[in-house]
Amino acid sequence: MSNDESSAGQPLSERLRFLKHKGHAVFLIDFSQCKGSEILLLLDQVRAGVVRHAPGSVLTLGDFTGAEVDKKVATKIKEVLVLDRPYVKKSAWVGTESLPRVFYENFKTFSQREIPTFKTREEALDWLVDDQNAIH
Repeated sequence: MSNDESSAGQPLSERLRFLKHKGHAVFLIDFSQCKGSEILLLLDQVRAGVVRHAPGSVLTLGDFTGAEVDKKVATKIKEVLVLDRPYVKKSAWVGTESLPRVFYENFKTFSQREIPTFKTREEALDWLVDDQNAIH
C-alpha cells in the first residue's frame, strides 16, 4: 500500500469527488473501509474542498461503510461538520451501521445539522437532489 492509497486499495484522491446525479453535483466523501488515520487525512481535504464553493450550495454524501471511527476521528468529524456548515446545503450518510450511535447523535448536536442516514447511496442521492427535502 502506497501513501496515497487507502487500506481498501483505492487511491485516497478518488475518495473525495463530485458525482452527477439527476443533473446535480454531489460531493462524495467515501470513508468506506478506511482506517482512522486515513479518515483524519481525508477530513482535512474535505474541508478544503467544501469551502471553495458558495455558501449553502454543496450537497454531500458521506459513506461510512466499514470505516473505523474512534474518539479522535469522531472529534475531527465534529470539527469539520461545524466548519463546513455554512457551505453545505444538504448532507446524507450511508453505511452508518457500524458507527456508534452516540457518535452520530453527538455529530448532529454539535454541528447543529440534520444528517439523515440511508441504506444505499442511491437512496441518499435521490434524497439529496430532491428540493422538496430542503433542510434549513
